[in-house]
Amino acid sequence: MGRTVRCCDPRTAIRCGWWCPASRGVSWVKYLRRIELGDKPYAAKDEAAHYIDLMPDGLHRQYSSIQECKSVVTTPSGGQVLLDRGFYSITGLAWSGRGKVRKVDVSIDGGRNWRSARLQTPVLSKCLTRFDIDWVWDGKPAIVQSRATDETGYVQPSYRQTRAVRGTRSIYHNHSIQSWLVQANGEVKNVQLA
Repeated sequence: MGRTVRCCDPRTAIRCGWWCPASRGVSWVKYLRRIELGDKPYAAKDEAAHYIDLMPDGLHRQYSSIQECKSVVTTPSGGQVLLDRGFYSITGLAWSGRGKVRKVDVSIDGGRNWRSARLQTPVLSKCLTRFDIDWVWDGKPAIVQSRATDETGYVQPSYRQTRAVRGTRSIYHNHSIQSWLVQANGEVKNVQLA
């Protein structure tokens, strides 16, 4: 579906909640005034200048609309504070533009050891899937990560693995493993492991 260049006035447009599964947020319909159909990509401003992957050989990968398998821990996460050592539930979301999430593994030591998390039902194709796992925090610094695998067998990569394929200048379509540092004082911060 193409997008009109002219902005719609929200007072005269119809508010829509159409969501394109497995696609980027800029492709979602917010206001609908007119529909244009085409048989090829429109190469509008955002698709032609942004949302492209710069590959290591200098070529651009464009129109990568399938969201690859990804997960992220939402608790504990950046800006949160663990008040005291003890029992916590690590929770998060996982998704894949290729189908269902098959499993999510969680690490509390920066990816050296992984444990399987529980997936909350229903687990549906191309939908957010909630996961959780029990954790007893001993008060020592920890690096919390999650890694999803979808029904095609695709495993969410580390930043190092993503950079090996896409290079260091690819910023869009980032589906690498997200890391959260839980400090000894309980503060949680975003960190990126090399």
